[in-house]
Amino acid sequence: MYDLINHLWLGMSVAATPTYVMLCLVGALVGTLIGVLPGIGSLATIAMLLPITFGLPPVGALIMLAGIYYGAQYGGSTTSILVNIPGESSSVVTCLDGHEMAKNGRAGPALAIAAIGSFFAGCVATVLVAALGAPLTSVALMFGPAEYFSLMVLGLIFAVVLARGSVIKALAIVLMGLLLSMIGSDLETGAERMTWGIPEMSDGIGFVVVGMGVFGFGEILRNLENKGTREIVQGKITGLMPTLPDLKAAAGAIGRGTLLGSCLGILPGGGTIIASFAAYTLETRVSKHPERFGRGTIEGVAAPESANNAASQTAFIPLLTLGIPPNPVMALMVGAMTIHGIVPGPQVMTKQPELFWGMIASMWIGNLMLIIINLPLVGVWVRLLRVPYRHLFPMIVVFCCIGIYSVNNAPFDVSMTAIFGVVGYWMSKHDFEPAPMILGYVLGPLMEENLRRAMLIARGDATVFVTRPISAVLLAIAALLLILAVLPSIRGKRDEVFVGDD
Repeated sequence: MYDLINHLWLGMSVAATPTYVMLCLVGALVGTLIGVLPGIGSLATIAMLLPITFGLPPVGALIMLAGIYYGAQYGGSTTSILVNIPGESSSVVTCLDGHEMAKNGRAGPALAIAAIGSFFAGCVATVLVAALGAPLTSVALMFGPAEYFSLMVLGLIFAVVLARGSVIKALAIVLMGLLLSMIGSDLETGAERMTWGIPEMSDGIGFVVVGMGVFGFGEILRNLENKGTREIVQGKITGLMPTLPDLKAAAGAIGRGTLLGSCLGILPGGGTIIASFAAYTLETRVSKHPERFGRGTIEGVAAPESANNAASQTAFIPLLTLGIPPNPVMALMVGAMTIHGIVPGPQVMTKQPELFWGMIASMWIGNLMLIIINLPLVGVWVRLLRVPYRHLFPMIVVFCCIGIYSVNNAPFDVSMTAIFGVVGYWMSKHDFEPAPMILGYVLGPLMEENLRRAMLIARGDATVFVTRPISAVLLAIAALLLILAVLPSIRGKRDEVFVGDD
């Protein structure tokens, strides 16, 4: 406990410097804006802003990008409640009760509970990141190549099990991600693989290209298809302070959502979307009046908003301790760390404690900023939401193209992003979840590297993965999860989590 307090004090002394506080504020503001405006998303925004981080100190760059990520979870609730359009995919389920509350003249309490729940969940998740950082780093130091490979297999299986829709489709999309990651030069021999004689592909396809194409451009195409108009709640939003009965009703939901979101955020493949849906489903199960859900109950706002914010912050635990990104946004954070010469993993805490604890302390500062930013500026966000999407998307496309081009100064990357945008749109039309593909793409090179290392150490003996205890346990859990996922009874319950996604 004494060490934890000392570490947090070190982190606060780093994060509280004027430069880092300003970068945290910029990240929180940009994240909220991105969350409020449908059709952009934190993934595309972070991808666009990666080139800007070249000139920033490493700690400041990561603090700003982290602020964008969890700030977007706050902002997404505003759009869901006022417009019935999720600003972030993790805020889909907030629409169900949040917009109903707004139509009943209770937009103020809905927005306030979303902000309070997010703030509480963010504070708890920050403490969890700090508390679990040291123990998990110690465990990670015991891992060899075989254990890392098995852990990544488990992460991909989690992504399959927790993906919406068909398990077979999720498996296929993971394999597609792994194949995409193999394009380029062989890690050892340097021989070109699947480049089809195109020189620009000899170094592989950049993650920014795939991520921004599938999520950024794909999202724009989906939004352009929607001909509907935004029904924004009219009139001045008043009564932002929730009543005592509101707080009592929401308290349990906030606590359960925070706990569930914190756990699911740590799991590879879990993330904010799963957390918000699972929290909402849990509330409908434990409530004495489940019939009120979908008609404007405050628990239906409190639970998912707490869960998605907790998940967005505990996602940093596997990234900082094991060096494994549990979701696509964390994969971009790996890219940001690599730009600054930082190798994510257990060595970060021991060799760069200012970076590790500075980031953790900045999360608490960021959450405090967000609750101050979100409620007083509701009027500003409402006015922004009145801007028609047809006026917004050309600017979004231009900024995306500038961001992609500036990474390598390569027009080829812009063309490839457009192709992946079409692929992302096609996937959404045919019920393929894109997140497992991105995770497969990010983990592919790491899996290949650790597979080769493990086989070299074992002199070609493949049984090394089942004779080493930790590796065997991880593979056994992965196999068990896959078997359970394809059982009809389990699959039916699994699909219930995503009720209301369409």
